[in-house]
Amino acid sequence: MTPTLAQLRYLVAVADCRSITGAAASVFVAQSALSRAVQAMERDLGVELLARRGRGVDLTPEGARVVRLARTVLNAVEAIDDIGTPHGKDSRAAFTLATTPTLALDLATDLMAGFSERHPGVDVRLQKHDSRESLVEELTRGRAELALVDLPVDKELSTHFIQEREVVLISPIGTRLPNPVPLRMLDGLPMVLPTPGTGRRTEMEAMFSCMGVRPVPSLEVDERLAWVTGVTDGRGSLIWYRDVVARAFGGRAEIRSFTPALLRPVGIAHARRPLSRAARAFIAHAGRKAPVREPER
Repeated sequence: MTPTLAQLRYLVAVADCRSITGAAASVFVAQSALSRAVQAMERDLGVELLARRGRGVDLTPEGARVVRLARTVLNAVEAIDDIGTPHGKDSRAAFTLATTPTLALDLATDLMAGFSERHPGVDVRLQKHDSRESLVEELTRGRAELALVDLPVDKELSTHFIQEREVVLISPIGTRLPNPVPLRMLDGLPMVLPTPGTGRRTEMEAMFSCMGVRPVPSLEVDERLAWVTGVTDGRGSLIWYRDVVARAFGGRAEIRSFTPALLRPVGIAHARRPLSRAARAFIAHAGRKAPVREPER
């Protein structure tokens, strides 16, 4: 039998959330109903799509292939559905996307530009907030419908994985460190850090604790421009995303990968309530740019 659109949506949700429970919450159906739908698709196709592991699931090779095809089908259905949508001045759809200044600098701008080309009748209102805590509050209070954010976030929110971004070490020119730099060499390294008590600083301290290292704070500030000047003035090193470094620093700093590599997942989060059609279309657009996480062979 041919899979239904609902089954395809459920399978894609499982691929994004990596759990049956999270997938059911993201598409607003009962967990048992989603499980039955995916199992029925497996029976009809005669293949296993998911490999269950404890509380989570992985895609089988066949499942990864079906997910890629399912995204194509669902995007096509969304595009066909949009043909009948009026695009007059007084009928423009809109939603609010909240994000951090760092993600707004490149990823949000890129996603919004591509989305606007495909959906010219939708206005995306961008909000910038300095912390993930602020983003979560905007979502829970209904002041933003979607948030582009570092994962993980509050378990009460639904999330959709987009991509992983590399976290690198940015140091003043002339800093004597190998490339890539072992994580243990952060111990005692002068660093530019967010101010104590902020969500980002708390996360970094937890990461340092897990690594067993204690960097030395040389500058504690939350302004991103001050991060850049702190490094270029020789105050200390900074941990940031590789894809914003070239734009922020040019050739005024040394960039090193970590070994082992540090990767941070980024996704779209929203409250567990029905979304507007425009917000659903944006998630679908972002999903097209998200790589399917292939199973290890």
